[in-house]
Amino acid sequence: MCMYDRILKLISKEDLEKIRNTRVLLIGLGGVGGYAFECLIRSGFLKITVIDKDSFEESNLNRQILSTRNTLNLKKTEVAKERANDISLDIEVTTIFKNLQKEDITTEFIQDYDYIIDACDSVPVKVELIRVCSNAKTKLISSMGTANRIHPEMLQIRKLKDTQNDPLAKKLRTLLKKEEKALKTPVVCSMEIPKKQKELGTFVPVPMSAGAYLVSYVIRDILNQK
Repeated sequence: MCMYDRILKLISKEDLEKIRNTRVLLIGLGGVGGYAFECLIRSGFLKITVIDKDSFEESNLNRQILSTRNTLNLKKTEVAKERANDISLDIEVTTIFKNLQKEDITTEFIQDYDYIIDACDSVPVKVELIRVCSNAKTKLISSMGTANRIHPEMLQIRKLKDTQNDPLAKKLRTLLKKEEKALKTPVVCSMEIPKKQKELGTFVPVPMSAGAYLVSYVIRDILNQK
């Protein structure tokens, strides 16, 4: 038996090989990105690059799967790589410990990847990713806001232009309003109206589910099962 036996009951060996050979860039290893990473490493992806600028702190323990008492103060990127190798030594995780800036997002920056999963919280980076990827026809899926919500069942995958009840998505739509291709970018968003409060609160089922939605989209796109 192998770790992919259950997967192979649903898809062919050829389809699994497509997944194994897909090069993915994951930006952000927080509440959403950590669960996206977990889904990637358990679904057959072997070529993953992760970018994050942070180390784990105690406030991450309520919602970030890679955060434990033993990983506090450790770089998120290095913890992710170690977790992947604990599951399979075949997984190649390239780590970039960096505070990604919008100036870093160029055609050259994205050219080595088949899919980009955006789970970062920087508006300028999100805007530039959407803009550059849409113009270069590089496949991108971006996570919108998950804070101040408690209903994971209200998450959906939509085009950016069709989002509702999401302040982050609204800001992105405004910044990209003249760019038709960019507005067609697929995003994971919630239809739930977020609770209005000064400080952000997070209930783990929402970012956890958003991370799974991101990877589910990539898998179904690879298998042409949209």
